[in-house]
Amino acid sequence: MHPSRYLAVLGGIFVVLYALVFFTGPGAIGDVHQKLKPRLGLDLVGGTTLTLIAQTPDGKAPSKTSLEEARSIIEQRVNGLGIAEPEVVTEGSNNIVVSVAGQNSDAIKQVGAPAQLRFRKVLNQAQDTGAQTAKPTPTPSKSGSASPKPSGSASPKASAKASASASPKSSPSASPSKSGAANASPTPTDNGAPAVTGEQKKKLLASVKKKLGNAYLAAEQVTSPDVVAQAGPQAEAVLKPFRKLTPAEVAVLPASMQFNIPQITCKQLDARPAGSIDAVNQQAVSCDSSSGAATKLLLDKAKVQGTDVKSADYTYDQQQGGWKVVLSFKGPGQSKWTNLTKEAYDNTGNKCQQASLDQSGHCRVAIVLDTRVVSAPAITSVIPGDAEISGSFSQDSASILANQLKYGALPLTFSQGEATQISATLGTSQLEAGLIAAAIGLLIVVVYSLFYYRLLGVVIFLSLVLSGLLVFAALILLGRNPGLTLTLAGFAGFVVSLGVAADSFVIYFERLKDEIRDGRSPRSAVPRAWARARRTIISANAITILCAAVLYFLSAGSVKGFAFALGLATILDLMVVFLFRHPIMTLFARSRAFLSPRVSGLGRVLEHSKDDDEPKKRRSGRTTPKEA
Repeated sequence: MHPSRYLAVLGGIFVVLYALVFFTGPGAIGDVHQKLKPRLGLDLVGGTTLTLIAQTPDGKAPSKTSLEEARSIIEQRVNGLGIAEPEVVTEGSNNIVVSVAGQNSDAIKQVGAPAQLRFRKVLNQAQDTGAQTAKPTPTPSKSGSASPKPSGSASPKASAKASASASPKSSPSASPSKSGAANASPTPTDNGAPAVTGEQKKKLLASVKKKLGNAYLAAEQVTSPDVVAQAGPQAEAVLKPFRKLTPAEVAVLPASMQFNIPQITCKQLDARPAGSIDAVNQQAVSCDSSSGAATKLLLDKAKVQGTDVKSADYTYDQQQGGWKVVLSFKGPGQSKWTNLTKEAYDNTGNKCQQASLDQSGHCRVAIVLDTRVVSAPAITSVIPGDAEISGSFSQDSASILANQLKYGALPLTFSQGEATQISATLGTSQLEAGLIAAAIGLLIVVVYSLFYYRLLGVVIFLSLVLSGLLVFAALILLGRNPGLTLTLAGFAGFVVSLGVAADSFVIYFERLKDEIRDGRSPRSAVPRAWARARRTIISANAITILCAAVLYFLSAGSVKGFAFALGLATILDLMVVFLFRHPIMTLFARSRAFLSPRVSGLGRVLEHSKDDDEPKKRRSGRTTPKEA
């Protein structure tokens, strides 16, 4: 054979791999440390594990189809956030477990929101009497808008585009509105229970009527919040029991009662179960907290829904200086959106009360996500194009909302179960433990090899180093695409692979000793030992790879990571066996050091071979020069 050719091929593989590591992919940007950093998993860098519990109106477990559909949507939402190698799996009959590496706890808590999107005209508004005790939005909103995308042309007339903005602009069509965007970080409802339907709703409503007694009868006579205010303390005393209702009990009351009774506060409304106001053909009540003091809004039927949205994306608004979410509609959805803005602009049928109009007499359109108002801009012109949701969004909150709308609403309602935070400190200590374990395993193999095989032990050491470098380069590249994450279980797989690699050495070297015992010289024994050991080495490694493949395809989570690491390390070790170990042994066999019993590690075998040769020479009548 020509050992130099095999070694050249191996050298070429190293050059190509590390050229890809240093000069390709998003991870190649930065200093050397960043370029040589593999993607680490949850248990090594810390992160969050969140359990989402599916809720159904009848209390039974959801269908497997619905649960899998929800899991797929949640996985798309998490991937859309750019989080490294998330793991989204179903657990049991009604749980979905989301695990992400890094400190993304705030982000993943949003992925379980139903994200039912509704566009509704604001028919009326009233100040929330519970605003003193309710927590206001930490950062006041700058503005809310629903407008077509700006034209790509840099025309001086660009400011005259049709718009619906909550902040004053140079455009004559723009006018200030009474409300801007709501909370910049839309969050799931506080109450994780599902909205009741059908018979359950009737039973709960009957229970609420009994609980309220005369207060409910009095509330049926109230036609507006002003009526209660004018009645004074007496009416307050009669309607006081409404303040003690739970969010779920408030949710079953008629929309007009939720709005007209001041004793029903935004704190109760915001905590209603997800899905409480999803009915598109019914009026609804929600709250706008953009100004700091919460405002109750009476909303019309939903003329445009989330299913009418074609796509959603987020971008930075240079004109207003903030992040916004841009929605584009499907064909029929675009017509619905345009018609809705026309109704709001014209105040068709004078349905919008004076309190909810802007200064020019135009209605507002509330963009409602689940039970909360995300934005409620005034419509100052008919909008034939896309819609924009803007306000006091951060980049993260805009990204979360865009992903929720892009991938659609969940078919199930989820409550948040256990959320486990793994600190970066714990992850770092586990990473150090894994590295120490790998170093100890490598050291034991090398020390034993040098002690038992001497020069042959150097071959073992060099082979393991080359295998490690190949594995390291593969981890970096696979971490960039398709996103392989190294976990503690993966470290365990690599440590176990050291033993697998050592087995192939033992097979080869012991076969070499057998050939020498049979009377062959070390130089002639090397190719013959390789020819006989090669089949055994391939068979043993093939079994390991097969076991790793079975584990990988039939398991999940950390076991899957262990199987992949073991299989990858075994395949790369086979590559080193063929392209380095056998060629380097061929080169060593041609050297004088290899023929030395003290250096080669074959001392006892060579001495035993010489002792066996003496009787043969005497029987054949041959004498050595010494005997002569």
